[in-house]
Amino acid sequence: MDSDRSGLAEITIKSVILGAVLSAIMGAANMYFGLFAGMTISATIPAAVISLGILRLFRKYNILENNFIKTSASAGESLAAGVIFTLPALVIMNFWDTFYYWPITIIALFGGVLGVLFTIPLRRSLIVEEKLKFPEGVAAAEVLESGYRGGSDILYIVKSSIAGALFKVGAGGLKIWAETIEGAKAIGGTVAYFGSNLSPALLSVGYIVGLNTAILMFIGGAFNWCAAIPSVAFQYDWPVYQLKSEIATEKIGGWNTFALEYKTVKPDATELEKKQAEDFNADVDSKLGKPVEAIEYASQIWSKKTRYIGVGGMLIGGLWTIFKLRRSLFKGIIDGVNAYRRVVKTAAPAVERTEKDMPMKWVLICILGSIVPIFLLYEHFVGKVYVSFPMAVVMVLTGFLFSAVAGYMAGLVGSSNNPISGVTIATVLLSAFLLVFLMGRTAANGPAAAVIIGGVVCCAAAISGDVMQDLKTGQIVKNTPWKLQVAEIIGTVSAAFVMAPVLMILYKGYGFKGHVSGLDATGFPKEDALSAPQANLMESVAKQVFSGSVPWTYVLIGIAVAVLVIILDEILIKRGSTFRTPVMAVAIGIYLPLELETPILAGGIISYLIYRYHRKRNTAKEVVQEGDKRGLLLASGLITGEALMGVIIAIPIALQVPLALPIPAAVKNIIGNWPGIILLIFVGWWLYRTARIKTQQ
Repeated sequence: MDSDRSGLAEITIKSVILGAVLSAIMGAANMYFGLFAGMTISATIPAAVISLGILRLFRKYNILENNFIKTSASAGESLAAGVIFTLPALVIMNFWDTFYYWPITIIALFGGVLGVLFTIPLRRSLIVEEKLKFPEGVAAAEVLESGYRGGSDILYIVKSSIAGALFKVGAGGLKIWAETIEGAKAIGGTVAYFGSNLSPALLSVGYIVGLNTAILMFIGGAFNWCAAIPSVAFQYDWPVYQLKSEIATEKIGGWNTFALEYKTVKPDATELEKKQAEDFNADVDSKLGKPVEAIEYASQIWSKKTRYIGVGGMLIGGLWTIFKLRRSLFKGIIDGVNAYRRVVKTAAPAVERTEKDMPMKWVLICILGSIVPIFLLYEHFVGKVYVSFPMAVVMVLTGFLFSAVAGYMAGLVGSSNNPISGVTIATVLLSAFLLVFLMGRTAANGPAAAVIIGGVVCCAAAISGDVMQDLKTGQIVKNTPWKLQVAEIIGTVSAAFVMAPVLMILYKGYGFKGHVSGLDATGFPKEDALSAPQANLMESVAKQVFSGSVPWTYVLIGIAVAVLVIILDEILIKRGSTFRTPVMAVAIGIYLPLELETPILAGGIISYLIYRYHRKRNTAKEVVQEGDKRGLLLASGLITGEALMGVIIAIPIALQVPLALPIPAAVKNIIGNWPGIILLIFVGWWLYRTARIKTQQ
């Protein structure tokens, strides 16, 4: 066999089939987790280990074939992010009454394929010449190499996946304990809140992203829920009442919490004025339901007002990222195009196998071919060529720009930290303003058209970061680039065809917060409704641009906060500090519910404790790396197991098959949430012990 592994097969029947199947499975898992937690985690390393474990069942297999399968599988996880961050908004805004198979499939399929194609001209520049870190790509290469040296890494994922799945069954299926512990209290004229989700997956997210990012997310959440929300609540009288008429018409989040006022009667009022005030107040009383609980009141303030602080922060974060990378992006585009020109001019039969990309001619043909069905889909919803055509152009330009940003950021900080939410918000805002200009504010389908454009761009940007990570892995283990690009397309296509069914299962099983599907029979939010934070955000932004009701005060506050965070980060960079303040982490923290960020902080603390343990003992670098790999695999398994089980138990819930154990209320009150708390502490200890690797003194 040649030293560059040129004699090894890459595209085989089993690699194509296994890659397609794993892509669909990883995509389904990430759809649940993203709708639940508001973020997704790169599946590159888990996919590498899982595919290796499956390949060992065959008599013949090799490392390049393994990487081909891993590349296809990880594409499903990335495509899921693009879909769930945007398309549920079409149901939440009541543009769709359900999830329609072919529109979702077309958006996911062609948006994802465009993401693959957009990155091909950038591969040489970003991977070969820029020499970016690509942390997940490098780590995945090490996992593949060690697997062929006889490692048993698959066991960490198998055991932790089972644990994560069982945890989800106990909390979300059998309902032995609640998935969230939270409390809020009215204090004077304001509201104090604190909460935590009992999720091993969120704990694992904190471990993966590390203490720095976990702290920033928690600070952002604490700023919103412990400062901004109480400040807004202080402006209104307590208690706040729910209006019966609002619930009767199922206006989600429609409690008139900020405009419920009685008429006061002045001492010198006439009898007529007294009677009018009395009648007015009686009318108010007739509409009152029960007082809104403090937790729901805080959630309403977050939903209507203070989450837009996070919107302003993410918008500036996305624009700042593009600004900082402007020179590298332009250089990458120009270098990539020039490289292809050199190949064409020299007729390049001598181009090395490990440098062969898909031919540029076919890339351009495929890009143009992908635009046509998306244009036709726009035309189907909008029905006006003078609107559909310019918006298709906007989609191509923003898709390419943000795909380049996502690819560069994947090399810089990894796929899991990519600012996909920020660039998607920027796309939806830009598209909405353009559509207002082209269609007018009264266009009923204008907000939906903006979200559809955002969906295509989000799918492209999400896939592009994954492509770059996988191509970096391929560079290290010596795959052929064009074959991995084919693997990405296979994974994207196979995952695209399962997006709509999984969305429907999750929609029917859990429902979405901010939509009627997320309410119980009494009109109050269901405990297990999926938060779908990015989709709720896209819905609000698109609709409010058309209605002219964007809460700019809070958006501007977010912009100001983001500017301060950016200035602080630049100061820390100049001082050479190891602690950084990336603005997107803070902005996402402000936007997400605090209950999600508390276990993430706990996971970050576990990561830091392991770091301190090894630093004090001056542990050998190889031991630390092995521990990091074990911890990452265990954490990835916990996320995968919990997410897959979330999809599975949604099926009987959607079919109205009861899963919860008939535990008497008195018993539930006694045991409370302690089983979940104790088990989560055990999971944290297990993660710590696995990743630490005790050294001999």
